[in-house]
Amino acid sequence: MCRFLVYKGKDQILLSKLILEPQHSILTQSYDSRLRLDSRRPHNGDGFGLGYYTPPELGPAPCIFTSTIPAWNCVNLLRLSSKTTSNLIFAHVRATTEGSLSDPNCHPFYHNSLMWMHNGNIGAWKYIKRNLCMGLQERWFGSVGGSTDSEWAFAVFLDVLDRMGYDPDSASLNDAGFGHSVLRKAMLATIKRINTLIAEIPDKERKEREEGLDCRSLLNFAVTDGHSVVCSRYVSSMTDEAASLYWSSGTSWQEDKTMKGRFRMERRDKGADIVLVASEPLTFERGE
Repeated sequence: MCRFLVYKGKDQILLSKLILEPQHSILTQSYDSRLRLDSRRPHNGDGFGLGYYTPPELGPAPCIFTSTIPAWNCVNLLRLSSKTTSNLIFAHVRATTEGSLSDPNCHPFYHNSLMWMHNGNIGAWKYIKRNLCMGLQERWFGSVGGSTDSEWAFAVFLDVLDRMGYDPDSASLNDAGFGHSVLRKAMLATIKRINTLIAEIPDKERKEREEGLDCRSLLNFAVTDGHSVVCSRYVSSMTDEAASLYWSSGTSWQEDKTMKGRFRMERRDKGADIVLVASEPLTFERGE
């Protein structure tokens, strides 16, 4: 199971305040993941990626940095994170379930101003992959550059958004993006399409492949258009647990001066200038 992090704030933040410095930062989670469903493999060392938005004059697309080097062993991650600021950041450390170890398979994925991450897997992937691909418009079928189920799920999302009447290339023409309502609706429709494809597997095939056909999907998705962010925590099973996902909001993300690495989400008023979503808390302090 991968781990990911989303930060959206009113003001810019240094990436290292999220990626490197907290006690249980996303970097730490690359080698010490405590809340994975599969606790036998605490490592997420199959590459990593960062995505963040830059000033508007540089264009609507996010800056993406990916590497197949384990996050804990990448000196460039330390250099980049300590000198880069943004108010909307995606970070992801990968434990592969589908797709080889390669840069095109590292999250986050993007198209124009849209950015996407996934933690989990699509159930019965090898069985439904062909039908999923055939259901895409040519434009989105050809947009996939890697071999992960996660990127194909992003292609489904783009296809859904397009069929809803929202051109994925048009968000940059609107200062407000698509808005959270549109992104949420497209996210739910993406999950529904995946579930429908799995439900259409004939009973005969299910019985013949009973031992090797895991139809359970874990679909913790995150998507943004550079303005709004929508995340899902979802498992298709009625009995199994969903992959972990936490969130916090407040007015500032500050380090406790009395203890290095301990960060707190401060709440000076009822406002929420910052929203932080993560597969695992960046601090295990009670209430944070």
